[in-house]
Parts: sequence; structure tokens; C-alpha cells
Amino acid sequence: MFRDFTETAAADRGDWTIPQNWAHFTPEDHRVWDLLFARQQQRLAGRAVRAFEEGLDVLRLSHPGIPDFDELNARLFPRTGWTVVAVPGLLPDDVFFRHLSRRQFPAGNFIRSADQLDYLEEPDVFHDVFGHVPMLTNPRVADVLEMLGHRGLDALASGDLHRLSRLYWYTIEFGLAREEGALKIYGAGLASSFGEAGFALEDPAVARHGFDLARVLRTRYRSDTFQRCYFVIDGFDQLLDALEGAELGDLYRSIEALPELEAG
Repeated sequence: MFRDFTETAAADRGDWTIPQNWAHFTPEDHRVWDLLFARQQQRLAGRAVRAFEEGLDVLRLSHPGIPDFDELNARLFPRTGWTVVAVPGLLPDDVFFRHLSRRQFPAGNFIRSADQLDYLEEPDVFHDVFGHVPMLTNPRVADVLEMLGHRGLDALASGDLHRLSRLYWYTIEFGLAREEGALKIYGAGLASSFGEAGFALEDPAVARHGFDLARVLRTRYRSDTFQRCYFVIDGFDQLLDALEGAELGDLYRSIEALPELEAG
């Protein structure tokens, strides 16, 4: 009932933000965060890009308990101009991309229960903050995500959101990068997943393609299981250059007649 009420109130405000009200989190909520953090940090040792590890340190996310967003933003905003805002759950597409275009990252104001450690259908504060926010301390990633916000609003207006969503999915959520000759994780869906963090890097049956914007836009994805393919960037400049240099509207039109590519 509380979640339903807050969703209605947030929707009435237009941007869907709500007060974090950090005091509403229970000792059990904080215990679940600490458990998730400890095991995921161990899982990611040697597997995440350097920018992710640096972001954890800058934001002091190893401090016990769910982060207080006021304290988090006091460290994040001076770095890249981003802030984290609390929301009750999944947002309408236009609201979500508008937040990104304004350098505001929406984070679900709830955490999974102890019996849901390995899978949660709706992103919670652990996925959103642990998975996404460390990367937002990196200026290049911060610029990429803002650009995706603007591109997402454009895609909504032109009816091409299904294409742009694939770009977001295969980069910000499930992206891999080549760093110092090794494959590393930077996508939040991988960084916050105990099982898929290893699977994405190590499973021999998974396809790992070099990043190609047109191919990404044509490739479907699965939201109900581990991915069957991943796209690998050579650096965050590659992503930013692709977003700044491409006329996405023209690219959407150019691939309309081409067959869709199945995930994997």
C-alpha cells in the first residue's frame, strides 16, 4: 500500500521524484545492502573497469548501510554535475529520459528482500546505486548518459524508442569494455548481478561482438534471462563519439529494411 501511495503522489508531481526519507529503511534493509555489497565487491574483483572501482572509492560506498542520497550527491555533484534522485519504482520512458537529460539519475527507493538476492524484476536501490552511480563519477560516462537522455527523448518523439532502448541496454546496462587487453564489466546490470558478472566474461557459448552502432540498434535483447550476446567497447570515448557523431534518425531509417538480429 505504501508503494502504491508514493507512486501516485510522485506521478502527480510530474517528475515522479519522492523524498528518500533515509530513516524509513529498516535495520534489515541495511543488512541486505551490506550483504549484497560485500559479495558483489568480491565477485567483481578484477572483473570491473577501473572507472567503476575508482567510483566506489570516491563515493565511499563501502560505508555500511544504504547510502543517504544527500551525502552521496555531495560527493558526486562536484565531480560531474550529476545527482541521484529517489523514485518509487520504474518510471514512464519520457520521465526517465528527461531525468537523464538533466543529469539526474533516478534510483528506486526500496531494496530487495533477503530471499531475492540473486534476482529482482524491478530495479532496486542496490542495482541503481551500486550498479550505475560509481560510473557517473567518470566524466566521459557522465556525458554519455546525458546524451542518451536527449537521444531517448528524440526517439520517443519519432517512434524509435525500441531502437534506442537497445543501445542503452547493451551499453549502460550490459556493456563490456576492453581495458589493458582484458575484458571488463562496466554495465550496471552486470556489475550488480552476482551470476551474470561471471557469465558475461567467462561463458564460452556467449557471443561477444565489437561495438557497432548499427548492429546494436538491430539486435533484440532478453530481459528475463542472462544475455546471449554482449557488445565490447574499446573505451568510453568510442561511445560518446558514436552518440555525438551519428545522425540517429537517419540511421534508424537506413536499417528499417534490414532484418532484426536475435539476441545471441
